[in-house]
Amino acid sequence: MRDLRTPLVCLIAALSLSGCMGRTSPVAGDPGLDSMAYGQPSYAAPIAYAEPALSREAYNLGPGDKLRVVVYGQEGLTNSYAIDAAGAITMPLIGSVPARGRTPAGLAAEITARLRNGFIREPSVAVEIESYRPFFILGEVQAPGQYPYVPNMTVESAVAIAGGFSPRARRDEVTLTHTDASGAGRFVVPLGTPIGPGDTVFVGERWF
Repeated sequence: MRDLRTPLVCLIAALSLSGCMGRTSPVAGDPGLDSMAYGQPSYAAPIAYAEPALSREAYNLGPGDKLRVVVYGQEGLTNSYAIDAAGAITMPLIGSVPARGRTPAGLAAEITARLRNGFIREPSVAVEIESYRPFFILGEVQAPGQYPYVPNMTVESAVAIAGGFSPRARRDEVTLTHTDASGAGRFVVPLGTPIGPGDTVFVGERWF
C-alpha cells in the first residue's frame, strides 16, 4: 500500500504544477488591464501630406495653362485656348478675356456674360483644363529646367523627372516656391510634399 501511495502523490503534484504553468497571467494576457495601466499602444504612422487643391473648380488659372472652352451649340467658338503671358485667352467675337487667377468656373461665367452682351441670347459655357502650366526645378539635380506638370506630383517625383539628385545635393529637404490666389510663398519642405503647376523646386547643396 505504501508503494502505491508514493507514485500517486507524485502524480497529483505533477498535475497541479502543470495546471499552474498553463494558466495565463491576468496582467500580461488581459488587454484591458494593460490599457488601464499603460494607456493605448502607439504606432508610428507614416507622415501624410495634403494633396494640392487642383480640382477643376478650385484651381486658379495662370499663364501656360491650356484650356478647352465649350460653348454649347456654337462650334465656331468651341476650341482649345492657351493662356498667354499676359494672363488672358483670345476668343472670336469677344476678344481678350482675362483668365489669370480665375477658377475654370469663374472664367466660364465671364465668357458667358460677354457672349450674352449682344452676341448669343442664352449661352451655355464650360471650361476644362486640357493641360497644366509647367513646373520648374533648379539647383542640384542632373537636368534642371522646366517640365510639364502632371497631377499629384510630389517633390520626389519632380526630382526623378529632372534625372535625380546631383552628387552634391542635399537630399532631405528642398525649397519650394508656390503661388496661389493669396500670393507667392517660399517654404522649406520634405521630399513627400505635393507640388502644383507653376511651382519652383530648388534643390540646395549639402555642406558636408
